[in-house]
Amino acid sequence: MADETSPAPADAAVPREGGCDCRRIRYRLTAAPLIVHCCHCRWCQRESGASFALNAMIESDRVEIPGDEPELVLTPSASGRGQLIARCPDCRVAVWSHYAGNGPLMRFVRVGTLDDPDALPPDVHIFTASKQPWVVLPPDAPAFAEYYERERVWRPESLARRAALLPRIAAYQAQQRG
Repeated sequence: MADETSPAPADAAVPREGGCDCRRIRYRLTAAPLIVHCCHCRWCQRESGASFALNAMIESDRVEIPGDEPELVLTPSASGRGQLIARCPDCRVAVWSHYAGNGPLMRFVRVGTLDDPDALPPDVHIFTASKQPWVVLPPDAPAFAEYYERERVWRPESLARRAALLPRIAAYQAQQRG
C-alpha cells in the first residue's frame, strides 16, 4: 500500500449530473470534486450496507439542485457529532452527506448516484485497516490504514479551493460553538 502519493488529475469534464432512483432529487456538479474517497471504515460499511463508501468531496456551492431539495436526516457518526445525510423523501436513496466539521459548506456526494459513476474512481482509499479482507486494492492505489495528511495527497488546485473555503468553515464552526 502506498504511503504518500497524489491522486491522478481530476477529470475536468463537468458538469456531472446525478440523483436518486426515482429521479425526484437531481443534482449537478459544476466543478470537479476536491477528492474522491473510498472509505473502508466500519461506520461507512454499516451506513452503506456495503464494504465501503465512495464519496466525491465538493464544496456545496458547486452543486446545483435544479428541482426538489433532499431531506436531511441526522445520523450518528464516529466523531460523536453526527452527520446529515441528504435523502430523497420518496425513494430514500442517500445522495450526499454533510459531516459536522464542515457542516453545510461541503458535500460528500455518493459517487454511485451519479448518472456516470464510472467517471469518478477513487483517488485514495482510507481506513483500510478495517477493510473487508476479501476486498483487494490495486497495488498502485493510494491507500492509508487510517486517514492521511491532506497536503501530501490532494492536488494543488484542490488545496487552493479548500483554502478559499476555510474562513467560511471557521465561521460555521464558531457559530456551532457559540
